[in-house]
Amino acid sequence: MSDKRQRARVQGSWAKQLPKHSGPPGGTLLNNQQPAARSANPASASWKSEAQQTAKTFEFQQPAKLLREAPPEKTIKSEGDYEISPGPSGASRLRLLPGFLAPEEADWMFSKLLAELPWSQKTNYRQGEAYDEPRLTCWYGELPYTYARSTMAANPEWHPLLLTLREAVEQASGSRFNSLLCNLYRDGHDSIGWHSDDEASLGARPTIASLSLGDTRVFSLRKQPPPEDNGDYTYVERIRVPLSHGTLLLMEGATQDDWQHQVSKEYHDRGPRVNLTFRTIHPEPEGHRPGTKLHFTPKQP
Repeated sequence: MSDKRQRARVQGSWAKQLPKHSGPPGGTLLNNQQPAARSANPASASWKSEAQQTAKTFEFQQPAKLLREAPPEKTIKSEGDYEISPGPSGASRLRLLPGFLAPEEADWMFSKLLAELPWSQKTNYRQGEAYDEPRLTCWYGELPYTYARSTMAANPEWHPLLLTLREAVEQASGSRFNSLLCNLYRDGHDSIGWHSDDEASLGARPTIASLSLGDTRVFSLRKQPPPEDNGDYTYVERIRVPLSHGTLLLMEGATQDDWQHQVSKEYHDRGPRVNLTFRTIHPEPEGHRPGTKLHFTPKQP
């Protein structure tokens, strides 16, 4: 037994060890070639194969409906004539005249009107519910004026200062006015919501002249949405016009047909503001209830 073990030991010392590699049986590796790793998990290899096929066949699909973005709000500050839209009811125009009244002149007029006009709070009706306007008003004209289902009685006795201002505004605008709605915004909590001055008594495409006295407030406008938007104002054009002491703004053309306007609340320090809106009132057409709106056929291009 000892002879057999000795011979085996000698024979084992002569045997050469084979080189170790992980290549395929019978295969050879090229210089610098790394052996391919084998996956110990067949399911993992199958998932990788499916993922590679998916990546190769993926194609970007254009959305069926393009995403819409609201246009940026525009600001008008400088003196000038502005066509804010060409349709659909015709051209809508604004004319802005900052400094229409000199500062000293505007100061004493503001104080006088604030103290001497018969300001009161009007009660309006919405869906059968009464509410008080968040501002004070008074009316001058030979005819009554109805809006928001509430009528302001005729008041032909104009304050002398208002007659002087009406003449100046008529000369600047080239229009004639027989009525005046005065608004007093006592502070930043007073406001007027979105609306158009398109009552039947104002006639077709009325010109409205707005004269501001006192603290600056932002006058905002938004375009009426097209019929296919079903009253959604999300994507309409918007304009803001800061109206400062002594500024005259004219709204002309189809502005009342195609746009709405408002003076929103401003919850920081705001002083009182008097706003005089000159307009022309016509007798209500037969068949129209007082204060109802007229609907005009858009002008065809």
